[in-house]
Amino acid sequence: MDMEFKNNFIQLWKKYFNNAELPMAFYYTDEEGHAQPAKPGTVPRCIIGALQNVRRGESYCFDVGSIGCFGGKRYLGFAETIRPNFEYFLSCGIPGQMEGERYKKSPELVKELMKKQPVFKAPAKYIVFKRWDMLEESDNPDVVIFFARPDVMSGLFTLCGFDESGPNGVIAPFSSGCASIVQNPYLEKDSDSSKGIIGMFDVSARPYVSADELTFAVPMNKFERMVGNMEESFLITESWKNVQKRISSAGKRYYT
Repeated sequence: MDMEFKNNFIQLWKKYFNNAELPMAFYYTDEEGHAQPAKPGTVPRCIIGALQNVRRGESYCFDVGSIGCFGGKRYLGFAETIRPNFEYFLSCGIPGQMEGERYKKSPELVKELMKKQPVFKAPAKYIVFKRWDMLEESDNPDVVIFFARPDVMSGLFTLCGFDESGPNGVIAPFSSGCASIVQNPYLEKDSDSSKGIIGMFDVSARPYVSADELTFAVPMNKFERMVGNMEESFLITESWKNVQKRISSAGKRYYT
């Protein structure tokens, strides 16, 4: 990690986003020792719940054994299989056997959806999550993740599209909460035109974040461009200063 870039972003973030919460970052590695291992039973089963401690400044390292959810294992790249009868789980369920989440109208729709989902395999044994200010020189982030309220999201959304001619520099694909902050933005890093991902629309994951928060995740290569554009973008205008005043009054808040 380039420490000069790390510290420069922190200064710019405070300058234009006041006391809004710093993002976290993740990367894959085969090396131990970058963060404390997340042991089964010591963190919430849902990875979104486990990351609340990262938001508070703790750093965690996960492997296939420390993730308690079928979806978490799949969407962090540690397993290709999904739970049995997943098409019923995501839709109408099976009477007397399984309650469906009813996120899709029918099992057939789920099957079609899954055909379009990319197969994602973790490139290393561990995934490490750290809050931005906790990153060290030995860290090499792949993706940056913000938990953001609407005013902050407005700034991130607009900054992401600042140097793009098209209208779809940010997308919000249907996905689980963990896929929206890990799989989707990670796969964007190798795209010819990396996109930001707005997420945390997953109803099952919503209890682990505040009522007025969504996520914005972006691959590191795109994030570096965003930071480089900050001081020539809309952030220096009076229009943004009017929004910035509300960000300042809102303060920080973590879900507990």
